[in-house]
Amino acid sequence: MRVLVVGSGGREHALVKTLGGSPRVREVFCAPGNGGISMDATCVPISPESTVELARFAGELSIDLTVVGPEMPLSIGIADVFRKSGLRIFGPGTEAAQLESSKVFAKRFMERNSIPTAPSRICNSFEDASMAIKSREFGFPVVLKADGLAAGKGVLICMDRKEALDGARALMVEQRFGPAGERIIVEKFIAGVEVSFMVLSDGERFLPLIPSCDYKKAFDGDEGPNTGGMGAYAPSTMVDITTHRRILTEIVGPTIGAMMEEGRPYTGVLYCGLILTDEGPQILEYNCRFGDPETQVVLPLLRSDLFEILFAAAEDNMVGIKLQAPDKHAVTVVVAVDGYPGSYAKGMEITGIDRAEELQGVTVFHAGTKMEDGRIITSGGRVLNVTAVAPELPKAIYRVYKAVERIDFDGARYRSDIAHNAMTANRS
Repeated sequence: MRVLVVGSGGREHALVKTLGGSPRVREVFCAPGNGGISMDATCVPISPESTVELARFAGELSIDLTVVGPEMPLSIGIADVFRKSGLRIFGPGTEAAQLESSKVFAKRFMERNSIPTAPSRICNSFEDASMAIKSREFGFPVVLKADGLAAGKGVLICMDRKEALDGARALMVEQRFGPAGERIIVEKFIAGVEVSFMVLSDGERFLPLIPSCDYKKAFDGDEGPNTGGMGAYAPSTMVDITTHRRILTEIVGPTIGAMMEEGRPYTGVLYCGLILTDEGPQILEYNCRFGDPETQVVLPLLRSDLFEILFAAAEDNMVGIKLQAPDKHAVTVVVAVDGYPGSYAKGMEITGIDRAEELQGVTVFHAGTKMEDGRIITSGGRVLNVTAVAPELPKAIYRVYKAVERIDFDGARYRSDIAHNAMTANRS
């Protein structure tokens, strides 16, 4: 079988490696890929947003399965284009992908289907938002969410009225994220533990992957600005059997079922960003693709053939497919460039990757790299995802940081506390 992975980050490198390990897969392509992916797959210089060109390529090379990494091509209809061309693809169509591409659609969907989520108000103007912020309905801190896609940066947690009004003005008047902020949601802040929960669905049935936890803040102790993610670990120590059951019966099951009933069946990976409260799990957001960097810890623990599952889902037939429970732990640490998530330099040569991967259970997934004259150099803010797998979580943490110490490039920076709070939870 031939597989095409769409995307260019660490998540896509993890998909390439995992799918390429299937005995049924003989060749893997990636569009456009990156420096590390080029060593595990044939990279194709096609943009993920060039949906028609990608479908033409898949048809000409008789690709058996296409797997989409990033959200943008899904939101603009890559799955619809492929299916109309008779090509097999794992990912939701445009209408189903609205769960991520429109926060307003997702919030209304949750409310009409009684899926537990925070109280909120949809605001179509800055005046609407000002009234919602000034009311006593939500209190402080309060959460502001841009309606459209904003590269993971469209959510603001505001500590007081001034900060909230400034945030609403930046989103709606100054249009910091362009059209994404034309409508916003003002939402009650909910305290609790955040968990990433992904399921694979064929539109009717679903299989839950291992719950994980990621770390969004740039610096140790959850300080600094939000990023695309600075690390993750799995399985989450925060999700016990009872909580797991409630997530499936109160959130995931109703979501997949309601999408089918509303005529927009959900085929693909559904990412539920959850918060665990004293009243039970609630959903903060949906994503319509594999999480990043959560995928880099979830897939290395997968004991089943990912290709078989995704192929069956793309065929709308996951009947009889089961997942084996994980028997190890994984931790990933993102090695970024100093300055990220703001401006940063590019083009620095990276050394030590081979030495890092000499350590038992360690894999380095490339995120922002490219190959130049036989050298791997930096090309993005999040450069590498160093992942370690071990029988116990403390050993995985030890291994991943030993591996990170072996990697070097000018301006390399990483958090030193990934999964440390999970250790505290284990001891409590």
